[in-house]
Amino acid sequence: MNKTRRAKFDCATWIATLGWVLIHFTASAQANPNLGPNVFLFDPSMSMAAIQSNVDFVYARQARNEFGTNRYAFFFKPGQYALDINVGFYTQVLGLGQSPDDVTINGSLHAEGRGPRHVALINFTRSAENVAVLPTDGNPVTWAVSQGTSLRRVHIKGSLNLANTNRGAWSSGGFLADSRIDSQVNALSQQQWLSRNDTWASWTGHNWNMVFVGVSNPPAGMWPDIPYTVVAKTPLIREKPYLSTDARGNYVVMVPDLQTNSVGTTWAAGPTPATSVPTGRFYLAQPGVDDAASINAALSAGKHLIFTPGVYHLTNSILVTRPDTIVLGLGFATLIPDAGIPAMVVSDVGGVKLAGLIFDAGPIRSPYLLQVGGASSSRDHAGDPLFLYDLVMRVGGAAGGTTATCVEINANNVVGDNFWLWRADHGTGVGWTQNACNSGLVVNGNNVTLYGLFVEHHEQYQTLWNGNGGQVYFYQSELPYDAPSQAAWSHDGINGYAAYKVSNSVTNHQAYGLGVYGVFTKTTANCFNAFETPAAEKVSLHHAVDVWITGQDGTEITHLLNGTGSAVNSGNRTTTLN
Repeated sequence: MNKTRRAKFDCATWIATLGWVLIHFTASAQANPNLGPNVFLFDPSMSMAAIQSNVDFVYARQARNEFGTNRYAFFFKPGQYALDINVGFYTQVLGLGQSPDDVTINGSLHAEGRGPRHVALINFTRSAENVAVLPTDGNPVTWAVSQGTSLRRVHIKGSLNLANTNRGAWSSGGFLADSRIDSQVNALSQQQWLSRNDTWASWTGHNWNMVFVGVSNPPAGMWPDIPYTVVAKTPLIREKPYLSTDARGNYVVMVPDLQTNSVGTTWAAGPTPATSVPTGRFYLAQPGVDDAASINAALSAGKHLIFTPGVYHLTNSILVTRPDTIVLGLGFATLIPDAGIPAMVVSDVGGVKLAGLIFDAGPIRSPYLLQVGGASSSRDHAGDPLFLYDLVMRVGGAAGGTTATCVEINANNVVGDNFWLWRADHGTGVGWTQNACNSGLVVNGNNVTLYGLFVEHHEQYQTLWNGNGGQVYFYQSELPYDAPSQAAWSHDGINGYAAYKVSNSVTNHQAYGLGVYGVFTKTTANCFNAFETPAAEKVSLHHAVDVWITGQDGTEITHLLNGTGSAVNSGNRTTTLN
């Protein structure tokens, strides 16, 4: 009798003890997750001099490291910091508070153009999220960037310049979302820009194509004399998931709520409405340790996924098969398919959130780098859309690589938020046959929405849209620089390929604020149309421009849209569509 009681007691005690260990082990893991060796975690109790030394060390490595393999993230716990943070290539700055004002940088957080003129045309791949910046020198914050960058959930307690103030300090496009600037935003020499769900005291400046969607105080001006495109409300968005800490110091991933017809920031009246997901429910992939097998095993077991900063070589595709899976890249984590396969395939399931990754084409031609929904996708995900954020696709540049298409979207009800799909025009492995790629984006799904779509230098249609109900808010595209001949860059007796092609079968498509640019420095081939669309009542382009930037004598984009609109060439640089 006593032995039985003792056995029951020992068993119960063992179970309780095991439960206590598991609970506290999980809590410890969530309080101190293994975010990899390239994450710098800062606390306001630390020496500011020591933090500044780390920040300066990383910037010295990354200032000119356009095609290097180093990846970094700076994470700031809530508090006040006196710092000067210059943000270089492959660097993410992230505050871990519930709202941007929980982490304040007293000093500066900035990205500067390079050289004596501070040109920022290749200031790619850097970001800042969920922080406030209080400039202590009284000068504006400078964020001189081009494609593949983002400012999200930032509070600039002053003014913001989108380029340096030097004459000719060109920058070529950027993305600002869910942010507040207390004073003025000045575009300066910034060529094009997308602002979504922002608020500011005022905006000034323009060049080719400035688009404002769901902005609470957009600037006044009439296209085309002033190239502003204003869309009053953002029709459908869920802000990007972000890493944060809760009241007990545990790491969580915040998943903001779905919004429709929204204006301004999500955090104007308090913390962003969101669902908190403990990091214990995530698999934390490590570069050099994890491959597709270990990552897919974790996904199959029901885990969400965080890629810690680094480069991941893949011999098999990463498969996202469960609805509502969160895949979050930190510090510009980079996926490279080495065996001619897609880097990632997302099944035809709802609610997936994929964010913050670079996809580099591998040495063997892939059919696509990212596929969202299989070829036979048909499900309606209107109640739980798929979201894709801050995705960079590169073909060549860092290394030789090739793919048929960068992104293929077959699923319905997909929302993209800040894409840069780039066939490299400089770097390693660059040439018409060396880094071949047909298209940056092919959309076959219905009701697909893109905010901030940058697509450049591909060899056929830059963007090919086959699905109905598509919406695009801001488009930037450069035609290929290097077509070896007109015969090599033609189809069906037509010179070149349109940069934006809506297929003849499409009956409903809307696009706002679009720019196509010709840089014909390495070719004598011409392009007949910048844009091609069917003549359907519900297919419309609102505010389009094409620009001949530079090139050899005789080169041109002959028409803006469907054989209409005057040519752009050395004698007529710009044509617009109202």
